[in-house]
Amino acid sequence: MEDRALRQSRRVTGLRMSPTFLLTLAVVVAAGCAIATQAPVNAALGRSLDSTLAAAAVSFGVGFLALAGLTLALHGPPPAARLASAPPGLLVGGLLGAFFVWAMLWAVPMLGALTAFAALVLGQLVTALILDAGGAFGLPAQDISPARLGALALVGAGLVLSRL
Repeated sequence: MEDRALRQSRRVTGLRMSPTFLLTLAVVVAAGCAIATQAPVNAALGRSLDSTLAAAAVSFGVGFLALAGLTLALHGPPPAARLASAPPGLLVGGLLGAFFVWAMLWAVPMLGALTAFAALVLGQLVTALILDAGGAFGLPAQDISPARLGALALVGAGLVLSRL
């Protein structure tokens, strides 16, 4: 008969470190690498075009074409009725993404990549904490715990240290 602690350890390990979990984590880490690369590339494009706003527009245009092509290839044309029935407030994601792209390509040349990303991550974590606590957009509600506040403090300290 299996030891209870061993069964418990397998259950937790299976739940938290399954291949699906690890793949998901790897994809998110890769996305983080892409974002870290995107900002300086876009900043260089902004210098080349002599306009941060134009660079952001070009970046979004290229991204739009890539996503539209992939969507068409995998799913065919999206039904217009579904888009028309989407709550208009959910379309703000595109505006938030545009602001992110512009803000980072504008800030990276002045702050450097490390400080700009430390500030970005701090903003993301503060917002994520608030969204989690309120269960916003259908997220499962998560308590604001001392450990989560500690994580924010550590990222804030990292932001300060990035400028010393």
